[in-house]
Amino acid sequence: MKDRPLIFELFGHAVLADALARAADADRGRLTVRRFPDEESYLRYESDVRDRDVVLAANLSRPDGHIPALLFAAATATELGARSVTLMTPYLPYMRQDHRFLSGEAVTSRIFANLVCAHFDALVTVDPHLHRYAALEEIYSIPAQRVCAAPAIAQWVRTHVRNPVLVGPDSESEQWVAAVARLADAPWCVSHKTRNGDRDVAVAVPDLSMWHDRTPVVLDDIISSGRTMIEAVQHVRAALPSPPVCIGVHAVFADNAYDALRAAGAARIVTTDTLPHRSNGIPLAGMLAEGLARTRV
Repeated sequence: MKDRPLIFELFGHAVLADALARAADADRGRLTVRRFPDEESYLRYESDVRDRDVVLAANLSRPDGHIPALLFAAATATELGARSVTLMTPYLPYMRQDHRFLSGEAVTSRIFANLVCAHFDALVTVDPHLHRYAALEEIYSIPAQRVCAAPAIAQWVRTHVRNPVLVGPDSESEQWVAAVARLADAPWCVSHKTRNGDRDVAVAVPDLSMWHDRTPVVLDDIISSGRTMIEAVQHVRAALPSPPVCIGVHAVFADNAYDALRAAGAARIVTTDTLPHRSNGIPLAGMLAEGLARTRV
């Protein structure tokens, strides 16, 4: 039916795309993406996109290998007569470099936003890493819907954690920690982080002694190298008798970060399903479907 969105999965997130199609009352389309021997991308739409609202549900973790095919898919859908093309990427990459810290640096968040806006009509994402930007609209000129994972995370905490106290590993995590704590009716605090390099961080956790009878929940938006959360876990374990539960919105987990976090003493590691990973335990398809409905163009 042409009035239903037509959802295509890109780069290995079929489970979420299927769940999103069910939640959004949408159709699932077929798209072939492969590489020629010289590593150039080949794409072919096997479903008719003419006069359809196309949604490209893309896993953009480790994005450098995916961006050309993503833009080719968007441009081809437009050429084939799609009514609109929306990028549904629960994890939005290239938000870290939001300032020119050193002379000559590329501000990649703005460059990537320009590429997306040139090829898509709308964007839906989950908890983008907004630090120096107050809103996505500062760099995205197309309708950009930000879906907040806090309600789903709070529901998981209420269901699975007895008597929680939420701990943010750094000041940037405060926006997520405060929102989840409010919804879960739990106390919270935030640590202070000093970063000396991509994998060299020092975390100072505030006094937790008043919460000795609570289960600590260390929460952050992105778990990438894992160093920030590992530092927080080690401090929390030294301060409280209960080993912490670790929750992340986006399960990037570079290199051996997941195993290192487990070895540091996390009682459990749980993430939302914005990126496919064995730690996924908090589904967001329903919330993404609501975000898509708010961003129909």
